[in-house]
Amino acid sequence: MTGLATEDTLIRDASDVETFARRCFLGSPGDRVGVELEFLVFDRMDPARQVPLARITEALPPLPGGSLVTYEPGGQLELSGPPGSLPGAIALLSADVNAVRRAFREAGLVLGGVGLDPLRPPRRQLRLPRYEVMARFLGTPYGSLMMCSTASVQVNVDLGDRPAARWERAHLLGPVLVAAFANSPLDEGRPCGWMSGRQAVWERLDRTRTAAVPVSGDPGAAWTEYLLDARLMAVRDTDGDGQDAQSYRPVLDGSTFRDRLASPEHPPTLADLSYHATTLFPPVRPRGWLEIRYLDAQHPAIWPVCAAVTHTLVTDDRAADAALAAAGPCAGMWSSAARHALAEPRLRGAADACFRAALAALPRLGATPALVCEVAAFADRHVTSGRAPAADLLDLVRGPAGRLPDWLAEEGRIC
Repeated sequence: MTGLATEDTLIRDASDVETFARRCFLGSPGDRVGVELEFLVFDRMDPARQVPLARITEALPPLPGGSLVTYEPGGQLELSGPPGSLPGAIALLSADVNAVRRAFREAGLVLGGVGLDPLRPPRRQLRLPRYEVMARFLGTPYGSLMMCSTASVQVNVDLGDRPAARWERAHLLGPVLVAAFANSPLDEGRPCGWMSGRQAVWERLDRTRTAAVPVSGDPGAAWTEYLLDARLMAVRDTDGDGQDAQSYRPVLDGSTFRDRLASPEHPPTLADLSYHATTLFPPVRPRGWLEIRYLDAQHPAIWPVCAAVTHTLVTDDRAADAALAAAGPCAGMWSSAARHALAEPRLRGAADACFRAALAALPRLGATPALVCEVAAFADRHVTSGRAPAADLLDLVRGPAGRLPDWLAEEGRIC
């Protein structure tokens, strides 16, 4: 596992896994941010109808900000903006989101800024080998929901000069940020019992790969144990050449990577370990940067607030100190945050302190006055009132009006 290691390098024992795990915390010491936005796509005239992937791709315009376009298995559109400074990254990705919104409007489509499809059942459109394996391993109903019906805001941050500190912050702040940005309370037109139904779906999947990595003083050691103890999703078929994704087959016997390591018949390689790591989905995942994965998708005009607050509280030392003083007692409250959001008094109080800390820090990070105003407006509307975005969605299905389809057709902006 030296610098000369190749994909065919054999993983001999747990020490090689640890070498790999610690490399995941070796990255840029800077303060860049990269944001990945997932959006459900709806037909403006008939939001209950599935939109074919071909129609989405045909409607996409050129993107002036240079975002990478990919798709999730259910046809969710993902825009991954170029990493950079906070104001620069938001400006580039915003330009692309706005271009897509305009083009989609002309094509009769709309971006759904919500974390769990509130109207349609899951339906898979992509049949790539990786997704075939994932579908068999994760099963139904929650595997199908995760793959086809969920959408998120993923905030990627540099590891900085003290990777362990940012790793710890990203975890300790998690429940508070889940609560503040909870935005997925509906499933097939009805309340699902959770303010973040998306987070609830993740909690019902294989917990060896979706639970949070334990926070300790040594993130490399913690990630090593997580890699070893997570169940294998797939292994290379011995009849294949090991290079094509189609040579992977699902592992359904509950064995872990640690079990595979102890098997002398088919010792794993670095390629096997690397692939295994890509099948793990903890709330925070190290990849030479930190992937913060626990945030529900937001309205196309609101996501910069989500990205700015998260990035600021993880990377700015002064803001982090103030935020953690309030959020620390809420550490580990993932389920409560997903179920109750800001209706839980401790989470609401911590969120208020976190937003105050972020607002004080944003000008230091070069945030534009407009972005600061957007964060302040979100705090006033949702945090101070204790009404996360999910509360507005619930209002749409209460009473006889049934306003959810109209809300989706109008791009989901509640004023």
